[in-house]
Amino acid sequence: MRQEPLEGPWLDDDAGRLIRPYTVSNGRTKPTSQFDLLTLVMATGDRPNNYLGPDHSHVLKLCGGPVSVAEIAAQIAQPAVVTKVLLSDLVDCGAITSRAPGRAPLGNDPTDRDLLEAVLDGLRRRL
Repeated sequence: MRQEPLEGPWLDDDAGRLIRPYTVSNGRTKPTSQFDLLTLVMATGDRPNNYLGPDHSHVLKLCGGPVSVAEIAAQIAQPAVVTKVLLSDLVDCGAITSRAPGRAPLGNDPTDRDLLEAVLDGLRRRL
């Protein structure tokens, strides 16, 4: 017996998302811009000249303030590589800008125990 989708016509209870991830990126697996998971992206306020698609529009709406690539991937429930392709399309048309994460200077010990304990504490509070 077929059940009604949970959210919209593209989600099915049994099958999950009916549109496969690489369909979203038109089968592309290589973004034209360099991103890592901590890269921050933000909308420029410029709109793309051409309509890119619903997934691009959804991602663009999430870029209202500085947001990481990892957070966007989680919010749109897509693999990081698909998210990077969508973001690179938006960079190419001038709709978003990106900024690589800053690197903290490393002292004698690159594993700061206080920092690691603070991260662990934060994760425990969220779980």
